[in-house]
Amino acid sequence: MTQPHLAKSSLRVLIIDDEKNILTTLSMCLEGMGCKVLAVSSEQAALQAVKRQVFDLAFLDLRLKEGSGLDLLPNLLKEIPDFMVVMITAHGNFDTAVQAIKRGATDFLPKPFTPAQIRHVVEQAAERRVMRRRVAELEEKLAESVPETDFFSSSPKMQGILDVISRVASADISVLLRGESGTGKGVLARALHAQSLRSGHPFVTINCPTLSQELLASELFGHTRGAFTGAVRDQPGRVEVAEGGTLFLDEVSEIAPELQAKLLRFLQEKEFERVGENQTRRADVRVVAATNRDLEQAVKEGRFREDLLFRLNVVEVKIPALRERPEDILPLARHFLQFFARSAKRPLLELSKETEAVLLKYQWPGNIRELRNAMERATILWPAQVLAPAALPERIIAHLQTGPALGGNYRLDEIEREHILRILARTQTQEEAATILGVDTSTLWRKRIKYELS
Repeated sequence: MTQPHLAKSSLRVLIIDDEKNILTTLSMCLEGMGCKVLAVSSEQAALQAVKRQVFDLAFLDLRLKEGSGLDLLPNLLKEIPDFMVVMITAHGNFDTAVQAIKRGATDFLPKPFTPAQIRHVVEQAAERRVMRRRVAELEEKLAESVPETDFFSSSPKMQGILDVISRVASADISVLLRGESGTGKGVLARALHAQSLRSGHPFVTINCPTLSQELLASELFGHTRGAFTGAVRDQPGRVEVAEGGTLFLDEVSEIAPELQAKLLRFLQEKEFERVGENQTRRADVRVVAATNRDLEQAVKEGRFREDLLFRLNVVEVKIPALRERPEDILPLARHFLQFFARSAKRPLLELSKETEAVLLKYQWPGNIRELRNAMERATILWPAQVLAPAALPERIIAHLQTGPALGGNYRLDEIEREHILRILARTQTQEEAATILGVDTSTLWRKRIKYELS
């Protein structure tokens, strides 16, 4: 189990505030708690920071000289979707707090705040990081039972990639998988391993962003008893566990420079030392890495070793986003529905024509992972056998302007149908939808039958 002091130590914190005294005071407070802090005073500097590295926690001022923290918030979360952002302000009210939470903020902290309040936020962020790690481990187990592609892709782009994977699998060289989050980099890494001569040996994953640098070094190379507080016994690292097999480094860009040197040495010489010991060990492991970052830019900025990039990038595989392979959207959706329906002991679910149209039009910023989650949610919550658009998460419906616009050349029934569809998509029950529409439930039911809204 992760020790509390290790969970909190080296928490990566971003402060965005245009008041110098706040930047200084808050930085000192956080550094005193063992956090690694970057303080910036502008929106542009904040956006550059989240493009360069991953943070666990951010303190974001509501009012900036350049604009509003509320407007900056979604852009920060776009770069780092799962990190914790706390809004801070001396001018807030309840409505502002609600807006911040709706836009993705985790908490709202009025100025002036106390060290105790800051410590509470840091502890929450540390717990959140530990939880992300556990979730990553669970997703890894899920990936073993739910293959995200099953290699039935109809996309010419993906067919070319699968061909490359097949050809390099037996070559025993390092492979770098590039692509947005959720594109299936982990799935392809598993496929490469399965087709290699190492397939009879372990496939081991390390999700780099979920671990502090102290924990990452220990997880990668292991540690000895007494190496740090909480190290009560010798512990082999993932490198040793993967002996003879494949080590998959997910989001390798998040490895700190000092650890990059040790990884480079291992790639060159197959040698390493556990944390806290001087004994040199060896391991025969193939390394496959993945990233959603621009590593070449990271090299230019001094955040990633060029020689390590060359070692990892013997063969590069660029994975297209799901929106770039629309021919795979519906087959993948049906594949997930089949799996989750079987797991839930439900009859096989079907997609309505309207739902198919929505799935094809949506851009899928979360890629295959987002599609999988949407199908799992629909399987659990949608009572009918045919999935209507209302079975999809509200964000998918909300991002689409598929219906007729007021004032356009549309029939009244077309506008009514679309309006009912959108209300159904954001309500949980027929009664709630009927109340919003100002009709009784029997009337709404008749209109659903009329417009084939199952």
